Amino acid sequence: MKPFLEAIRQGELLVFDGAMGTQLEERGLHPGPELNIEAPEIVKEVHRSYVEAGADVLLTNTLMANRLALERSGEADRAEWYCAAGVRICREAAAGRAYVAGDMSSTGQLLAPYGDYSEEQFHEVFAEQAASLERSGADLLIIETMPDLAEAVVAIRACKSATSLPVVACMAFDPGAAGPRTMMGNDVESCARGMDGAGADAIGANCGAITPEQMAEIIAQMRPLTGKPLIAQPNAGVPELAHGRAQFSLSPEAFAAGAVQCVEAGAQLVGGCCGTTPAHIAGLRRALAALGK
Repeated sequence: MKPFLEAIRQGELLVFDGAMGTQLEERGLHPGPELNIEAPEIVKEVHRSYVEAGADVLLTNTLMANRLALERSGEADRAEWYCAAGVRICREAAAGRAYVAGDMSSTGQLLAPYGDYSEEQFHEVFAEQAASLERSGADLLIIETMPDLAEAVVAIRACKSATSLPVVACMAFDPGAAGPRTMMGNDVESCARGMDGAGADAIGANCGAITPEQMAEIIAQMRPLTGKPLIAQPNAGVPELAHGRAQFSLSPEAFAAGAVQCVEAGAQLVGGCCGTTPAHIAGLRRALAALGK
């Protein structure tokens, strides 16, 4: 396989995988990076199912494997261990058929003045995780489900300073009267310009309480604001609470139709987030093939 950065610079349309967390829940497990140690074969099974569904890029099970996020469960000292195991499992499942993206997200804490942490502290935490994922053999880094542009910018800069890997960055948006906003109130234009300016190699959106069609509208807003490739990873519909858990009911066919709209709006990288399954990714792959993409 050619390097990931070369592929996207040549304009290749790449399909990312779908959800990891909800797939682990369906198998009776509580999602988290500790499963890379406690249940590696199950994590590998999920990865492998996405390869078989046609995914070009797999995300490691390391979403919250940063030191600050793990402090809450007393596992801060295991961050590098979880990252190394996550990359190894993912690469074994990929078997040379898909890129391995080291998955990163928020610390779960807030920057000052809203919280107790400085940008320097966040930078150190993100740099640690990024370097660990690179050492373990990731092909690229993806920073996703970010609720705060300021934190996302710190994360992008940390990844760029600590590694030589391509960096993909995604914000999570919810609908609002004044248009889509992140949890911290950042609008689409600010996010696109901020992520681009921080040095991300591809930018876009994932997750959020929005439909794939609404994510296509976000992608359309971002397209004229940046020359970078865009990524869209919508959920399988808007989450609904049932029996204490978020449920996602969008069928693979309906998801694929919405995800195709994201591509038509300008996304070069497309995949799924919460609630999506290998069937959703296979449906997306078929829908793209039908369009000659």
